[in-house]
Amino acid sequence: MKRLTLIGAGLVMFAALGAGAAMAGDKTVNGQLRDSFCYMRMGAHGPSHHNCAMACAKAGIPVALEEDGTGKLYVLLPPKDKQGTPSSVVDRMEQSVTISGHEYTKGGITYLTVESVK
Repeated sequence: MKRLTLIGAGLVMFAALGAGAAMAGDKTVNGQLRDSFCYMRMGAHGPSHHNCAMACAKAGIPVALEEDGTGKLYVLLPPKDKQGTPSSVVDRMEQSVTISGHEYTKGGITYLTVESVK
């Protein structure tokens, strides 16, 4: 009986941990930096949208990375808590970049921390 209780408790803990964000590990993604507000609402993107995208990112609107070839969107996160979007991202809005970081998925949304930008 004690063994059955321990197994049950273990399953409950496993299920509770599964409800959190799942870290997929280190990831490097090539793609275009997008202003999520204008891109999602109006389809605005490209070099002509660079200045607006920079202003939106500086105002705190989430930046997305659209992966080359797949069109998959990653919401970019700063490398640490209580930081804004790195200037290495903001200054290159609507440009092609390679970002390396840690990938997380929660609620059907994929996030990528910005550890390096090339």
